Amino acid sequence: MYISMFKSAIKSAVILILGLNLFATSLQADEYPNKPINFVVGFGIGGSADRMTRSMSTFLSDELNTPIKVINKKGASTQIAANYVLKKPADGYTVFASTFSPFLANTILTGGAKYKISDFDFINVQWLDFELFAVNKNSKYNSMVEVLNAIKNHPKTVKAAVFQGSVGQLLLKLMLDKYNIPQENLNLVVYNSGGKARTAIAGGQVDLIAISAQGSETIKEFIKPLAIVKNKRVKQWDAPTLNEAIEPLGFQVPVFNGSTRGFAVRKEFKEKYPKRYEKLTTAIKRTLARKDVQKFLKSNDIGYTWTGPEESNHLIQESYDIFKSYSYLVKE
Repeated sequence: MYISMFKSAIKSAVILILGLNLFATSLQADEYPNKPINFVVGFGIGGSADRMTRSMSTFLSDELNTPIKVINKKGASTQIAANYVLKKPADGYTVFASTFSPFLANTILTGGAKYKISDFDFINVQWLDFELFAVNKNSKYNSMVEVLNAIKNHPKTVKAAVFQGSVGQLLLKLMLDKYNIPQENLNLVVYNSGGKARTAIAGGQVDLIAISAQGSETIKEFIKPLAIVKNKRVKQWDAPTLNEAIEPLGFQVPVFNGSTRGFAVRKEFKEKYPKRYEKLTTAIKRTLARKDVQKFLKSNDIGYTWTGPEESNHLIQESYDIFKSYSYLVKE
């Protein structure tokens, strides 16, 4: 009888140990994050997306209690970074941190990318910019009507600078199209960075610029704003909305967001690891709700809006659909 009781006790102990091991293994699997997370930026060091990501990484590292490593995969308007993210496991340890719109759309519509917008889940777009049309402060042009008429009536006399694949480039071409101006009438210079385009207008090398407004705060003293791409005027810029500015010409253009920056993951992540997805999403939301974080980001001219996954995905898709409608202009 004693032997039987002893065997039974051993069996129970073994079952208990196995159970504890399984429980411990399960806990370890759910302990997210238990190693550093990589944030992949689609542009180079020092740009707006990089500044947003590096600023957020410090606070998010504290919130998630794990190191965050920022990796820059610049080139091909975010296509290199997007492909890198999609090749990594959808386990929450690789996060896409970049300027998504309009560049991601352009890689698909005109850049030959094999992925789709729906391959990503946009957790939050926290920094939405809008476009600014401006001339050098000493320019003879004082309105968009004067600039567009000059392009129409005096071909090749107006030189404009845009960022490759930007909303500004699309809208400039769209205005020429709607005002029956041949595209070749404009002497268009396409830059691969906003900094170079801003330097060109500040130094008077070009007559017109169409570029992100917030990033242009640094050259405000060198330029004369002519229009902003918003539905309403803003106090930061003494300029009419674009549709107000071109109203005398008898046509309108669609108004949509400019550069849209934030964080995204592979689409499969939410389905495979819903608890991890929730933890990462909540961490970003909690971080952006902190007053000290908001103050820090604001002092560095970085957006800090909590938009949330549902609205973020909607905004990116909406921007993609608009670019798809007019992609024939950007391809030219």
